Amino acid sequence: MTTTRRSLIRTAGALTAVGLFNLPVLRPALGATLPEIKKRGYMVVATEDDFRPFEFVDNGNPTGYDTELLKLLAKSAPFKVQQERIPWNGILAGVTTGKYDAAVSAVLMTKERLGFLDFCSPVAEATDYYLKRKNDNNINAIKDLSGKICGVEQGSAMLAKLPQLEAMLQKTGGKMGKVVQYVSYPEAYQDLAIGRIDYVVNTLINLRTMVREHPTQFAVGQPVSSTTYIAWAVKKGNKGVLDFIDAFLMKERKNGQMYALQEKWLGQSFKNMPVNWTPTD
Repeated sequence: MTTTRRSLIRTAGALTAVGLFNLPVLRPALGATLPEIKKRGYMVVATEDDFRPFEFVDNGNPTGYDTELLKLLAKSAPFKVQQERIPWNGILAGVTTGKYDAAVSAVLMTKERLGFLDFCSPVAEATDYYLKRKNDNNINAIKDLSGKICGVEQGSAMLAKLPQLEAMLQKTGGKMGKVVQYVSYPEAYQDLAIGRIDYVVNTLINLRTMVREHPTQFAVGQPVSSTTYIAWAVKKGNKGVLDFIDAFLMKERKNGQMYALQEKWLGQSFKNMPVNWTPTD
């Protein structure tokens, strides 16, 4: 597999900030209230640098499901919207410290994250599955993962949900093998392709994208977690910004734009998503 833009950024240890809407980089962003954002004239949001199909770069242009939704937000907002593309491990911390006004990214809703974030209305459904090498005939079901090496993104909700897979394995008489944590998923997929690890755990949406792009290398297995939802997020207690984004998301649901983008980027629409959802794990 070729080295991705994301892995190059990770390897270099760089924190890249790129204005989606050709705006100057404005620092510092203070996680402002909605009246403060309107007064200063811009909102700063953070998105992940390479998390297909939600956010990534194609021929030098930011694109993906979240990015296209963000463009619709920028068109309707009464102020400018500035996007900064950064590695995943800086997004949530940046929102909680007030560096960014919102995380416009594929944030899995978890009980732990509710302690320091407020989630907007869900933008997609998510269930974790495992990805294996297509020619690996030793893995055909959950029980076959026993003792094998798992790859997952460091600090991700997918990592936090691995105890669910461990419980599934125990029911079959098996056990969880070594877990390797990666700074980025592209690195995990590379190691899977060359046999350094046996499988990767990620959301079904992301894994379907990998199989579409590399149909001879990878195959999606079975679900390894309960269903949850993906949402954008703001700093805990920032109700004005939360309500502003929620109003936009509800408008895009009603006019069908959100579902059309889901079909385009995620391969299916989630018209039965709850408007509000509270994670329990």
